[in-house]
Amino acid sequence: MTKQNNIGLYFGTFNPVHIGHLAIANYIVENSDLDEIWMVITPHNPFKKKKTLLDDYQRLHMVHLATDDYDKIKASNIEFGLPQPNYTVNTLAHLSEKYPDKEFTLIMGADNLKSLHKWKNYEVLLEDYNIIVYPRVSNGEIPKEFENHPRIKNIPAPVMEISSTMIRKSIAEGKDLRYFMHHQVQEYVEEMHFYK
Repeated sequence: MTKQNNIGLYFGTFNPVHIGHLAIANYIVENSDLDEIWMVITPHNPFKKKKTLLDDYQRLHMVHLATDDYDKIKASNIEFGLPQPNYTVNTLAHLSEKYPDKEFTLIMGADNLKSLHKWKNYEVLLEDYNIIVYPRVSNGEIPKEFENHPRIKNIPAPVMEISSTMIRKSIAEGKDLRYFMHHQVQEYVEEMHFYK
């Protein structure tokens, strides 16, 4: 079967989605062989505490607000119906089975590449999927096995040092960070009194 299109999977809790996420996705989809990027809202990242997260559907709604006017980036709730905590290797297996005509590429920051060897079944990921890596300022070294790996492609996207943690903290402190989020997301966060 011929693969119809190449989908980049950009995973995150997006709590909230911000201009850093959007700029990275925009840059990658316009500067790679990807046809689309799906921003996959993760209900529960195994490395994060669940109690700090907004409701799954609120975070999905914010990604929709931020991306619905751009055909190449879409919000995905594919992990909502999968067993938790969510492991990328399981989600990719599920997607490959559900959409056999699509090729899936994993998108991650360089910080995640440094810890990829700790991920569940990371060898399977590297065997079956391509990975696009964008730069992040972070400590530590990229393991030798990932340097010059044929499945891993580094893309020189702008370094975006914006975090959802910083945005949540600033909102809680009464600061106005309207330009750090898509305007509809910012208005929704304000209207719903999120992160106060």
